[in-house]
This record gives sequence, structure tokens and C-alpha cells, in this order.
Amino acid sequence: MSHLSVTPFLRNVLIADGAMGVVTALVMLLGSDVLQPLLQLPAWLMLVGGAVLAAYGLLVGWLSRRGSLPRGLLWALVVFNLAWAFDFALVAFASWLQPSALGQAFLGAHIVAGLLFAQLQYMALQRDRALGGRVPA
Repeated sequence: MSHLSVTPFLRNVLIADGAMGVVTALVMLLGSDVLQPLLQLPAWLMLVGGAVLAAYGLLVGWLSRRGSLPRGLLWALVVFNLAWAFDFALVAFASWLQPSALGQAFLGAHIVAGLLFAQLQYMALQRDRALGGRVPA
């Protein structure tokens, strides 16, 4: 499996993705009871989403400290972020939920963040390919 160097650009993207993930997860996990009436989203959604996001954020933060990553692993992060955005879009447009305006903004922020980090991680893959910067496994 080919590896790519963790450039300063990629490291910053991973740090930002991991930090935002952990902070958002803490808000979702610790504030689910407070957020539920404000967002008009189920508390269980906050708890499950927060748990997944906490694990993801910690993993991405750890990966940011490595010197190289398998290309397939970075592709997995891109796919995760796209899936996250897609899942939150499904929740935003699901007929069985009626989120408040603040809830819609919350969901929209997750969609935008997922798409943004997927794009930035994809850019790192493309930059590595353009430079031919493969690192031996």
C-alpha cells in the first residue's frame, strides 16, 4: 500500500478536522438535553452522533502526528466526511423530523463542515499525486 507524506497542509487539515470533531462531540454529548428543545432534534441523535464524532476526532488528531499515512486511510477519511454530510442532509430533509431554525442551522453546519474537510483531504491526495510524493510503506 502506498503512503503519502503528512505535509504541513495535510497536518493542519487533520488537526482542524480532529479538533472540530472533538469539540463538537463534547457539545453534543454533554449538552444533548439542553440542545434537544433548542434544536428540536432527538437527544439520542446527539448522543450517537457525538460518540461517533468523538472517536473520529481523536483518530484524526492522532493521525495528524504521524509522518506518513496510507493513501487508503486518507481516502477513508474523505469518504467518512462525505457520508457524514450526506447523513446530516438526510436528517435535515427527513419528513419525520421538524428541526427548529437553529436546528436547521446546526444540521447545515455539519453538512458544510463534512464537505469542506472532505474537499481539503481530497486536495491533499491530489497534491501528493501531482508531486509524486509517495513514501515507502
